[in-house]
Amino acid sequence: MYLKSIALVGFKSFGRKTELAFGSPIVAVVGPNGSGKSNVAEAFRFVLGEQSMKSMRSKRGEDLIWGGSPGLPRANRGAVRVVFDNADRLLDLDFKEVVIERVVYRDGQNEYLLNGTVVRLKDVIRLLAGANIGGSGYQIISQGEADRILNASPKERREMVEDALGLKLYQHKKAESERKLGETGVNIDKTKSLRRELAPHINFLRVQVEKIEKARELKEQLAAKLNEYLAREHAWISQEDARLSEEIRMHETELRKLSESVRAARGARGSSSDAALAGLQGKLAEREGKLAAARRESERLARELGRAEGALEANNVTVEAIVPVPHVRNFARELDATVSELERVDDIARVRSVLQDIRSRIKSFIEGLSGAAPVTNEEVKQQVKSLADSLARVREEETNLADELESLRKGIAEARESGFAAERDLVALEASVREAQSKLGGVRAARENIAEARRRFEEEVREGIALVGAAVHSWEKAEIPPGALSEERSVQEKRRRDIERLKIKIEESGSGSGEAVVKEFTQTKERDEFLAKELADLEASAASLKDIIAELEKTIDARFHEGLKLINEALKNFFTKLFGGGYVDIRFVASQEDTRIGGSLGRGARAYLYRTHFFDDAGESSALPRSRRDRRRAR
Repeated sequence: MYLKSIALVGFKSFGRKTELAFGSPIVAVVGPNGSGKSNVAEAFRFVLGEQSMKSMRSKRGEDLIWGGSPGLPRANRGAVRVVFDNADRLLDLDFKEVVIERVVYRDGQNEYLLNGTVVRLKDVIRLLAGANIGGSGYQIISQGEADRILNASPKERREMVEDALGLKLYQHKKAESERKLGETGVNIDKTKSLRRELAPHINFLRVQVEKIEKARELKEQLAAKLNEYLAREHAWISQEDARLSEEIRMHETELRKLSESVRAARGARGSSSDAALAGLQGKLAEREGKLAAARRESERLARELGRAEGALEANNVTVEAIVPVPHVRNFARELDATVSELERVDDIARVRSVLQDIRSRIKSFIEGLSGAAPVTNEEVKQQVKSLADSLARVREEETNLADELESLRKGIAEARESGFAAERDLVALEASVREAQSKLGGVRAARENIAEARRRFEEEVREGIALVGAAVHSWEKAEIPPGALSEERSVQEKRRRDIERLKIKIEESGSGSGEAVVKEFTQTKERDEFLAKELADLEASAASLKDIIAELEKTIDARFHEGLKLINEALKNFFTKLFGGGYVDIRFVASQEDTRIGGSLGRGARAYLYRTHFFDDAGESSALPRSRRDRRRAR
C-alpha cells in the first residue's frame, strides 16, 4: 500500500482545488515561506482523523476553511481527499484503490467518506489502524518532532512503539470496548434506577389489577347466575301471567253468570212467589172460617137430632098422630135443599146465613110440633132421618174443608219452603258472587304482583347490563330445563339473594371497568419486562465487553513483547551501523504508577515504564532521562 495523491479544496490556504500526486517513492514539497507547505502536512493529519485543533494550528473547525481573498470568495466547506493504492489489500477493503475524504463545514460539523460513502470517524480510524497508521502522528514528523521523540515520556514512548507495531487497532478496539463498557455501566445504572422507580407503581397497579381481576371473576359469576335467574324469572312471569289471565277470564265469565242468576232469582222472588203465597194464605183463611162454621153447624144439628130422637122416645106417640107426614116431608126437602146450597157456597158468611136459616126452620118445625096436631110416627122417623142426613152432609163438608185446609197448609208450607229455598238459593248465589268477586280480586292482585315482578325483572335486566354489559342478554337464548317452572319459589329467591350478594361484592371492589388500569399495568409491566431484558442484555454485554477487553489486553501485551524483541534486534543492527560499534536496547520496568489510561489500572493491572539504554564499546551504559525527576537524579 502506498499514497497515490492528495487533493485539497477550500482547506486553509487552498481556496481552489489543489491535487498533489506521489508517483515516486520519495517526493519533496518545496516552496517559500507562507506557500502552504505546512498546510499540506496538516491536511494529512486532518484527513487521517486528527481531532486536535492545536496540532493543526487552529482554534475552531471554521479556521480550517478558506477565508476568502479579493480574487476568490470564502468557502463554506473545506475538504481533503487522499487516495491509497490498496493492491496488496493492506487496508481491509476489497478495493484496489481506497479514497478517504474528510469535509469540515463552517458550523463545525465534519463528514467522513470512504470511497464516496459516508462513514463514521471510528470507521476511518479502524481502517487506518489496521495498516499501522495511528493518531500519534509518528508517520508525520514535523519540525522539532525529533526532540519530541527523544524527550518523550515512557508512556509516550510506549505509544510510539505500539503505533509502530500496529497495535493501535487493538488499542482502539480496547478503548472502544472500555467506552462501551462505561456506557453500558451507565445504562445498567439507569435501567436499574428506572426499574426501582417502576417497582412501587407496578406493585400498586398489581394490587389494583388483582382487584379488577377479582371483580371480573365476580362479574363472570354474576353474568352466569344472572342469566340463569333472568331466564327462569322471565319464563315464570310469562307462565304466571298467562295462567292468571286465563283465571281472570274464567272468573269474570263465572261472575257474569252468577250475577245474571242473582238478578233472575231476585226478580222471580219479588213477583210470582209472593203473589202465590198471598193467594194461598187468603184461601187458607177462608177455608178455616168455613170449617169453623161447618163444625158449629154440625154440633148444632147433632144436638137437634138428639133432642128429636129423645122427644120421640119420651112421648111415645106416633108420628102420624103428632105431625102430618106431608108437612115433615116438605120440611125435610127444604132442609135438604138448604144443605145442598150450603155445599155450593164458598163464602163463609153465606154458609153462616144458610146455617142460620136451617137453624130457624128446625126451631120453627119443633115449635110447630108442640102446638100442631100430632104427627105420625113415620113422619117423625122421616124427620129424624132427614136431620141425620143433613148432619152427615155437614160433617162430610167439615171433613172436606179440613182436608182442603190441610192441603192449603201444605201448599202454604211448600210455598214458604219454596220461598225459603229461593231465598237460600239467592243467598247462596250472592255468596257465590262475593266469593267469585273475592277470587277475581285475588287473581287480579296476583296479576298485579306479576306486573310488579315484570317491572322488577326489567329493572334487574338494566342493572345487569350496567354491571356486566351485553353478556346479560344471554338469558334470552338460555334453555330452561324441564321441570324448572314447577320448582319452589324459594329456590329462585335464593338465586336472587346470591345475585344481590355478588352485586354488593362488586360494588365494594369499586374497580369499575378497570380497562385503563389494566392497560396501564400491562404497559408498565411490559416496560419493566423490557427493562429487565435490557438489563440482562446490558449485563451480558458488560460481561462480554470485559472478556473482550481482557482478551485485547492479552493480545496487545503479547504482540507488544514480540514486537519489542524485533525492534531491539533491528535497533541493534541500526545502531552498530551508525556508530560503528556498541549496542542499544529498549527495556521496560514494572510500576504501580497510574501512567496509562485509567480504565485498566482501576482493575489492578500493571503499567509499564520504559527506559532506553545505550552501551558504548567499553560496556558502559546510559539511559535517556524519562522525566525531570530522572534528569535531577542523573545529575
